[in-house]
Amino acid sequence: MTFSWMGLLQWLPFVILLVALLLAPQYLSDFRLSQLGKFVTYAIIAIGLDLIWGYGGMLSLGQGLFFGLGAYGFAMYLKLQASGGKLPDFMFWSGLESLPWFWVPLQNPIFAVIAALIIPALIAGILGYFVFRSRVQGVYFSIITQALTLLTSIWFIGQQAYTGGTNGITNLASAQLFGKSLLSPEIQHGFYYTSVIMMAGVYVLTSLITNSRFGRMLVALNANEARVRFLGYDPVMIKTVVFVLSAAIAALAGILFVPQVGIISPSSMGVVPSIEMVIWVAIGGRGTLFGAAIGALAVSYARSFFSETYPEIWQYFFGLLFVVGVLFFKAGIVGTLINLFNRLRVRFSREELEMSEHGLSYYRTPAKTVSATTSEGGTQ
Repeated sequence: MTFSWMGLLQWLPFVILLVALLLAPQYLSDFRLSQLGKFVTYAIIAIGLDLIWGYGGMLSLGQGLFFGLGAYGFAMYLKLQASGGKLPDFMFWSGLESLPWFWVPLQNPIFAVIAALIIPALIAGILGYFVFRSRVQGVYFSIITQALTLLTSIWFIGQQAYTGGTNGITNLASAQLFGKSLLSPEIQHGFYYTSVIMMAGVYVLTSLITNSRFGRMLVALNANEARVRFLGYDPVMIKTVVFVLSAAIAALAGILFVPQVGIISPSSMGVVPSIEMVIWVAIGGRGTLFGAAIGALAVSYARSFFSETYPEIWQYFFGLLFVVGVLFFKAGIVGTLINLFNRLRVRFSREELEMSEHGLSYYRTPAKTVSATTSEGGTQ
């Protein structure tokens, strides 16, 4: 069994991050813990986006859509719980007299979670199949996903009676889960730990995928799709599967986001959030997975810090942070560190090889000299 520095570099930092997140509840207030839990759900989204973009080269600007659909699916269940069996307030204000048919099954939490995962994945599967079969790629794929996200968010805004309109689904604090209030410390801590565990699970899953034969095919598609197709592989299937998986991961993050934040609205699933998700991955480092998680956590914390400290001009600081990150860390934070580590490793390996060769020549020279001397002496 050989020791792998790259394997250590891939897993050790994430293990350290995981331990830090698991210990965080002992040192943070309830508000800061809820905030961190929200950031962890962002990290889940970023890992899924890095899988499709960092490895597959498909820049999706629709992750906000899948995130929002997952969040809405579970928020609908929580809203029904908070309403105590009555019609949700925004439906009553809109003149509805009975619960819409598609809301009725969502009274079951298991069905709500399954639907919140399957529907975004199904949409991604249908969209991905037709888009990839038509060999749409590059900026055109990004435009299509962005357009779908924009249209869906506008549609949600217009459906006041069914989705809450611009305000979205709010006032979830009175919902009951496992016989306790949604805002109780036990429930909130439970969702926080669940978010951290799910982030770890998503990271492990995506790491296994990227290190598998399927992952190598995904990277090969990014490099030369025509050659992969010539070798007999189906690019449509590979791309669609990855797109579906990334959509399901985003939906999972949305499910975990809602109970910790207490609200979901179209503004959280539109074009702007989707672009912010891309920024997380770009700042953290494409094609690293761990960098995507770090980018989501770091950028979200920076945004929170600047908005609290400089409420009137925080956007300028946030924009400057992004510009500096792109200019001086083109490979992202983690990507830059990995490149630096690789350069140092090559340098030390080269020096070690030179020292080894020097040592061998040093020890071999006297032996040759002695042998030659003995030979000359024997001749004499």
